[in-house]
Amino acid sequence: MKAIKFLLAPLLLSGLIVMASAKDAGKETERIQNSTKVLKTFTGMTGKIPQELLKKTEGFVIIPKMINAGFVAGAKRGKGVAVVKLADGSWSNPVFITLTGGSFGLQIGVQSVDLVLVFKNRGVLTKVKDGDFTIGGDISATAGPVGRSSTASTDHKFEAEVYSYSRSKGLFAGVTVNGANLGIDKSSNFNFYGTGTTSQQIFETNKSSSATVNALRAALKGL
Repeated sequence: MKAIKFLLAPLLLSGLIVMASAKDAGKETERIQNSTKVLKTFTGMTGKIPQELLKKTEGFVIIPKMINAGFVAGAKRGKGVAVVKLADGSWSNPVFITLTGGSFGLQIGVQSVDLVLVFKNRGVLTKVKDGDFTIGGDISATAGPVGRSSTASTDHKFEAEVYSYSRSKGLFAGVTVNGANLGIDKSSNFNFYGTGTTSQQIFETNKSSSATVNALRAALKGL
């Protein structure tokens, strides 16, 4: 009997680990689903991101329901995903990221915002690997233009590296982001993709058996 218990113990432990991982992965799945909803909502807004900018876009960071508070609020913490465009024009699998610190203009009294960062150069994201960088510090960023024409922008030549957009209570607008730190969420990547998978590998892959991931890529393709 003792021998049987001894043999069963590792199996039970393994089962608990698998169950815990599956539960954790559910949070990551929900994050991807929420990011997809944000993209679809943004494309349905009156202003929209100009096509002129989307044609130059090689990367997105999508952060659903990022919490802010107060006057010209400092961002507390947001969790989302990052994707990049591959050489064949397809979109990569999502890498899980976090955004911390910084300040966001024109968000007075807002409790929660959906945030989308548009990157002109995919290398800005892929070079992060498992580190981080500061928006507005390590890379230039500006409030994104809104509307069909890029002439609505003060930077109509699209010279910045990152353009930021937010939506709150039905209001869609470009928003300034200063001093926010963007980092790779290693634990979430582990939960969703498994051990040994780096952000660099995820950014290089555009195939997935996950319906949730494929739905996100379909939303990106429809922009």
